Amino acid sequence: MLNDIREYVLSSLQFGAFSYDFKNESDAYKGSKVVIIGAPFDGTATYQSGTKMGPNAILNASVNVEPYDEELGEIYTLGIFTAGTLKIEEIHTDPKKVIDTLYCVSKGIVRDDKFLITLGGEHSVSQGAIKAYKEKYKKLSVLQLDAHLDLMEQFGGTKYSHASVSRRVVDDLKCKVTSFGVRVVSKEELEFVKRKKNSISVFYAKDIYDNDDWHNQAIETLEDYVYITLDVDGLDVSIMPATGTPVPGGLGWYQTIDFLRKVYKARKVVGLDVVELKPNPGNEAPNFLAANLVYKNIGFYKRYTLLDQHHIL
Repeated sequence: MLNDIREYVLSSLQFGAFSYDFKNESDAYKGSKVVIIGAPFDGTATYQSGTKMGPNAILNASVNVEPYDEELGEIYTLGIFTAGTLKIEEIHTDPKKVIDTLYCVSKGIVRDDKFLITLGGEHSVSQGAIKAYKEKYKKLSVLQLDAHLDLMEQFGGTKYSHASVSRRVVDDLKCKVTSFGVRVVSKEELEFVKRKKNSISVFYAKDIYDNDDWHNQAIETLEDYVYITLDVDGLDVSIMPATGTPVPGGLGWYQTIDFLRKVYKARKVVGLDVVELKPNPGNEAPNFLAANLVYKNIGFYKRYTLLDQHHIL
């Protein structure tokens, strides 16, 4: 499988600074439950570009993540293998080709029963990994943290825009989507939500920012298998100013983590991405937040998914 991966990726820094005794790269891949891939793409950015720098910023910050988590213990012992970042230099102007490239590398990893984490890059790339998971899990829901609905039929002359990712997931991949933290909508998107009310559930930031009454309702909208896509612009700009489309009024760290914990407890989460980080030079805090967000999700996966399957780690 590693040879297939190498066809599509460049080497990168590994996620975290964790102590393993793997003999070689092949042994590391086989012995790891989690595989991480960077997707450094921002070809359809509509306000501020720079999210292509997100994957490396997260990987650089991750070296300083504390291996021990007070809640979840030594998360890293399940094995975290960083495959590298997508080779997209020759196709960086074609979002469809970038998405297809991520799909090609994702499907083998998904087939190997790994928990694939994609680091964006802009949100459009999520489609590639989601497509791979949908082929394996027919009843797959997508849970999306986002300031936006991302349900435009097309934007900027392409239907593969970051503003259209959820539209493609619903229309093309036939997945249900549950979005939370939303605070920017268009008339076109609201009309689409009304037409697809059985496929789309929306929890607006204004209704959920100060309570957790919505948690169970949101979880009930999800299928047994869930792919989580975390657009960092869903978080409040006070903790996440490093994004290309900052919007006031987002969610806080503990609000987000507390909800995600419940999702992992109630459903089988099979894959994850963290997207739309646009590093701001001189401010490492958002990069470090994103790295910790990844690590915390790995911890939830280890405790609530793997251990429920009687894996011993």
